[in-house]
Amino acid sequence: MTYLNIIVEGQTEETFVRDVLAPYWGSRGIYAVARSVETGRKNNRIFRGGVTNYEKIRRDIVSWLSQRKDTYCSSMFDLYRLPIDFPGKENISPSLKTYEKVNYLENAFGEDIGTTRFIPYIQLNEFETLLFAEIDKLNVFFLKDHRREIGRLLTLANSYESPELINETEENAPSKQIIREIPSYKHNKVLIGPIVAKAIGLEVLRQRCAHFNEWMCKIESLTERIC
Repeated sequence: MTYLNIIVEGQTEETFVRDVLAPYWGSRGIYAVARSVETGRKNNRIFRGGVTNYEKIRRDIVSWLSQRKDTYCSSMFDLYRLPIDFPGKENISPSLKTYEKVNYLENAFGEDIGTTRFIPYIQLNEFETLLFAEIDKLNVFFLKDHRREIGRLLTLANSYESPELINETEENAPSKQIIREIPSYKHNKVLIGPIVAKAIGLEVLRQRCAHFNEWMCKIESLTERIC
């Protein structure tokens, strides 16, 4: 059995790993668990989620890696929400295209952690990007509600070569596009997002999202080089 810890952005990603990725990887000999970044402590309580600076990310990863020498670690952070002090962000060229940019930042991230037991992954552009792989699957949760709104989101998805290329700005990120059409998603995304991703299925997610698929291949190669 290969052990994998994943540091993630928040509860939505935690649930996605637990309900979608972990069962898939488990059938391939990889035991995966996820937790959000520790952001503070007060009165013996640990607070997690919402990344404000890179040092908190780094501290969590280094701590987790030090606990067991036979364990790997990976990450799942939103590209457009990376803190300003994230490795490589200050010097990144504005001329880089989307995939060049994320690869540059992941390489800088990996170099800063400094061990081959860490597999850096930055989500283009956030978790909801994955939902646009088959955005009409929102009807699994909303049933017959919001058919018109989901139709408009499908039109948006079809206007891009890949969901990973949907606007990475804070105003037009994938989640904001969904919330603009279906406001109730905002306060229920921890529940809705992973349900919809599971309904879409990993096969489609990997076909439509090349960078996500590359990450999946890297994780699978921890046990056997099949990708």
